[in-house]
Amino acid sequence: MIVAGFGFRSSATVDSLTSALSEAGINAVDAIATAKDKSKAPVFIDFAKTIGARIVSIDASALTHIETQTQSQASQTHRDTGSVAEAAALAALGKDAKLLAPRSISNDRMATCAIAQGPKS
Repeated sequence: MIVAGFGFRSSATVDSLTSALSEAGINAVDAIATAKDKSKAPVFIDFAKTIGARIVSIDASALTHIETQTQSQASQTHRDTGSVAEAAALAALGKDAKLLAPRSISNDRMATCAIAQGPKS
C-alpha cells in the first residue's frame, strides 16, 4: 500500500496539493493522510475525490512520535514534528512503513507531500 502524507496551509488549493504530490514523484497512491483536524478541510476532501484516494486521519499525538528525514521549522513549531507530510504518511501505515519520497513542496509553497509504503491496508 502506498500513502501520500500531506501538510498544508489553510489557504492551500487543490492545485497546491496536486503540485506537492507531483513534486514527490509518485502520482498513484492508495490513500492520502494528514493531521486529523486538516483531514476535514474541504480542499483536502475535494483533492481526495479528484485523485480517487481515501483519506486517513492521523491524531496529532501520533505525529509527534514519528522520526522524519526532513525538518520544517513551521511543522516543528505548530505540530511538534519535523515534517507533517512525512509523519502522516508513515503513521498511516504503521511501524513497518518505509519512506519512498521525503517531503516535497508545492510550487506555491502552500502544501507539502511525502510518500510512504507499507503492508497496512
